[in-house]
Amino acid sequence: MSSDLEEKLKQYADLIVEAGLNLQPGQRLLIVAHSLDVAPLVRQAAASAYRGGCPLVSVKWHDEKLEKIRYQNAGRDSFEEFSAWEAEGAVKHIERGDAYLAIYGKNPELLKDEDPELVATAYKTNAKHYKPFADHIMKNSVQWTIVCPPTLDWATKVFPNEAPQDALNHLWEAVTKACRLDQPDPVQFWKQQVHHLGKRKNYLTEKQYTALQFTGPGTNLKVGLVDNHIWFGGSNKTSAGISFSPNIPTEEVCTMPHKDKVEGTVAATKPLSFGGNLIENFSLTFAEGKVVDFQAEKGEGTLRKLLETDEGANYLGEVALVPHKTPISELGTLFLNTLYDENASNHLALGKAYRDMIEGGEEMSDEAFAAAGGNDSLTHDDFMF
Repeated sequence: MSSDLEEKLKQYADLIVEAGLNLQPGQRLLIVAHSLDVAPLVRQAAASAYRGGCPLVSVKWHDEKLEKIRYQNAGRDSFEEFSAWEAEGAVKHIERGDAYLAIYGKNPELLKDEDPELVATAYKTNAKHYKPFADHIMKNSVQWTIVCPPTLDWATKVFPNEAPQDALNHLWEAVTKACRLDQPDPVQFWKQQVHHLGKRKNYLTEKQYTALQFTGPGTNLKVGLVDNHIWFGGSNKTSAGISFSPNIPTEEVCTMPHKDKVEGTVAATKPLSFGGNLIENFSLTFAEGKVVDFQAEKGEGTLRKLLETDEGANYLGEVALVPHKTPISELGTLFLNTLYDENASNHLALGKAYRDMIEGGEEMSDEAFAAAGGNDSLTHDDFMF
């Protein structure tokens, strides 16, 4: 590893731990690494956490190549198998107050040649077992942050006409600009970014709009909003009042649609990577909040499986506004990665809603939350429009 890349990784890790997680002295940290290729950043994040007074960093590793091996070799009737200790252990970390860091960087087309039925079965099985953990995250029980450092497999999909190492270098350049690692003090920059987004979310929350109307090529959509909704952007707060930034980078402000008050059609403007497959040039039509029609030029079967996850997957859980010009949109790079692409475009999310996006939502019963217009699901998938 070059000294320049090592220094960049250190800056990136400090940004994640200090400005993303806002890890508190004495607080433990759980890192879930979704690819072995992100190991250099995992190590730097652990070092940054320990320097800040973290007593223990626990790491759960995933190897996406093993995931591919499963689809190629496992019995076709085995994809509902699950190791319960994984989800149970993650919940125990959150319940004891550990912060949570997810580091992605996966190949966006890892499973494009695999049976979509098996992919959907495995996804739903995993989501079902991890639902108690996801509920904690959606309620901001602790600080949590998601990041996606460049990996070789991902880079060659973003820049397919370049030699692999050139593609990786090119992706690092894009991620550096997107995450503002080229700023003299990235941590201080993100604190300012959070402040600017905070002013926008406060303005929108005070307005209490009843609905948002979107029009554009292929899109004519009205998104009703729940009463007493709250806009978020830049940072959230845990139940203990600790501020943190869930995503780095982030340019959005977002809130909760009313589950039953979405009408019209929306055309996606960027591909959605779901379950190791890309869904491209797709549209959704809503009536009384529910998807009643859909189509896609590529990945329509994958889109169908997403919608079949459960009933809630057919309704919206989030609507987000992004400025027309952001450092990410001005790059002109199609990242094939939701964390980055959603910050170049307005977006919607199918599935589970964040409970803190409605006043008193974290204390509501499931029944009261649903009655207020909140959506529940095993999934939460953003797509750009």
